[in-house]
Amino acid sequence: MRIEITEQELVVRLALWQKILGLMRDIHLARSQIVAAELVQDPLREAMRAGIKVGLRIPWLYFVARTIRLDQAFVVRRRVPALGLSVENAGALRRVLVSSPEAEQLVSRLQRP
Repeated sequence: MRIEITEQELVVRLALWQKILGLMRDIHLARSQIVAAELVQDPLREAMRAGIKVGLRIPWLYFVARTIRLDQAFVVRRRVPALGLSVENAGALRRVLVSSPEAEQLVSRLQRP
C-alpha cells in the first residue's frame, strides 16, 4: 500500500491482495474533500469499534475493510500509527483510516495550506 499526496489529491494505492481480500478499490480523494487530518496512535481500536465491516478482518492485528454502510474505510495494522481523514462530498465515505510509519509527516503535510 502506498499513500500519494499532490496539491490536488490524496490517493491510497492498495496492493492487489488488499483489493481482493479487502473488497476495496484504491481510494482517491480531492484535497478539497478532506475536512480534517489527524494522527491516530491506536487505529485498530478505532476500527474494531466501528461496527459491522466487510473485507479482511483479523481482530487486533490487521484490517482492510469498509463498514457495511460504506461510510468508513480502514487499512490499519497493529502497532503502526494511522492517518485519520474526515471527508465530505465523497459519496457515502465520511472517514478513512490508513496505517503508515510516516503518518505523522502525512498529517502535517495535509494540515498545511
